[in-house]
Amino acid sequence: MIDDYIRISIRSIRHQGTRSWLTMLGIFIGIATIVSLISLGQGMEDAINQMMSSVGVNLIYVMPGAGFQSMGSASTKLTTDDVDLIESVHGVNLAAGMTSKVAKVESHGESKFGFVSGLPTDKRQKIIEDMESIRIAEGRFFKDDEKFGVGVGFRVANGDFFSKPVTIGDRVTINEKVFRVVGTLEKIGSKDDDEAFYIPLETSEELFNDYDNYIVVMAQVKDGFDTAEVAENIKKKLRKDRGLNEGEEDFNVQTVEQMSESFGIILNVVNLVFLGIAGISLFVGGIGIMNTMYTSVLQRTREIGIMKAVGARNGDIMGLFIVESGVIGIAGGIVGVIIGLGLSKTVEFIAVNNLYLDVMKAHVSWQLIVGALAFSFIVGCISGTLPARQAAKLRPVEALRYE
Repeated sequence: MIDDYIRISIRSIRHQGTRSWLTMLGIFIGIATIVSLISLGQGMEDAINQMMSSVGVNLIYVMPGAGFQSMGSASTKLTTDDVDLIESVHGVNLAAGMTSKVAKVESHGESKFGFVSGLPTDKRQKIIEDMESIRIAEGRFFKDDEKFGVGVGFRVANGDFFSKPVTIGDRVTINEKVFRVVGTLEKIGSKDDDEAFYIPLETSEELFNDYDNYIVVMAQVKDGFDTAEVAENIKKKLRKDRGLNEGEEDFNVQTVEQMSESFGIILNVVNLVFLGIAGISLFVGGIGIMNTMYTSVLQRTREIGIMKAVGARNGDIMGLFIVESGVIGIAGGIVGVIIGLGLSKTVEFIAVNNLYLDVMKAHVSWQLIVGALAFSFIVGCISGTLPARQAAKLRPVEALRYE
């Protein structure tokens, strides 16, 4: 019976031609939006979680101002005293600060502006490397007594920053000071990070004449201690040292887990907004299906009368029209899924290859595809329910007389 319903439905849809495709348009847009956004959102969430897990859950970021947006602001700063204070908190193993400035850099006779970060050269350097996902691809980092050694980012080393690659042993001029490249870095995944230059912290302070002013301090928590509790103790100690009350902080303390949750909240809000837009498209698509099915009932009134005259029951007529509207929905869903997957992969390609956003990945699962198709079928069936009831209530004699 269902096979007959589907066969008759497909024949009817094909007969309607262009009108069927126009009816599916709202379903196309809605399902394409849902599939592309959910796949991109899931991919970004997976990439961020992977990045955070590689950093480690026992690490804490301390930033000047209200957070990342206030890094390096003139109104507030983090100093060496703050680093020592943070390191003295019970449960903290090591703490380290880093600087970052925009400077004029030159290589092979070409000059550009890029980020120059100052890193400690002692045992604290390892904390920065872990938290910023800095890994040496070739060479090494600078030694304690190596004042003018520099490590260059992935894109600098591969010729994507300057017109020529910068390799180990090359000379790089930063703010008129000559540095020798001692190491090249693996890809981090951020354009700014992969185009950055890393020099000793003391050299950075002298080069920019900006002493004791960190854009971020990173703390490593000892094994066996609760990271969130240690972070709270850092807040209390910094507040006390600065004479601030709770809520008046001119600094921001976040654990890796808190940062991951913040990213997740932002992604969820963005997804909800766009899914709302997709919902409107599906609603419009559903109205289109309903309108098409009402028109189909009118056009096939005589056919309905013939079917009832040869023994078709009201349930058969209703089932036929509901299945037909469901087929329209799932047909639109199939096209929408294909468009959505194409959009998400296109966005991923552009983001990774042109915008250098490695976190912008599309994660496509079979559950997403099956769910989208099932949803489009359900939308179609619901939209066809009222026209199907109208068709089922037609009296055979009146339907046969209809012209």
